[in-house]
Amino acid sequence: MSTSSENAAKKILYIDMDNTLVDFPSGIDRVSPALLEQYPDRDDIPGIFALMDPLPGAIDAVHEQAPLFDIYVLSTAPWANPTAWHDKLEWIKTHFGAEKGSVLYKRLILSHHKHLNRGDFLVDDRPEHNGVDKFPEHGGEVIHFGEHGTHTTWPEVVAYLKESA
Repeated sequence: MSTSSENAAKKILYIDMDNTLVDFPSGIDRVSPALLEQYPDRDDIPGIFALMDPLPGAIDAVHEQAPLFDIYVLSTAPWANPTAWHDKLEWIKTHFGAEKGSVLYKRLILSHHKHLNRGDFLVDDRPEHNGVDKFPEHGGEVIHFGEHGTHTTWPEVVAYLKESA
């Protein structure tokens, strides 16, 4: 694990979870029709965030960028779904390791106000939600990720970030 002095020289990179690191629809596909009917707002389904797969290339991208950036996951957990807060942490531990020294050890930030975080880059699929649109006001850059983003795959994001490191 790098020391704080090593991290001080690195640019700060935040990465969103849902539909950025995590394949949200993969979790919905694993939910019973009865639960889907009971919870029209899919974000509120208890345990939904524990059921999701990583997006293709996401895990490798984080590991590849870790030597270049001071990386944090910056996500929002639905207010009406208390299991989401726990499930998001467990998802990080499952896919990146729970032990001290793992790439995202104690690097999960859950907030409804992403603009309050200071950093250089924020990779997010929803640039208009939860303060993402205000992130650039403090000098950071939003990298719009996903199907409707400026970067649609993790290899595209990695290539762009390597130029900016």
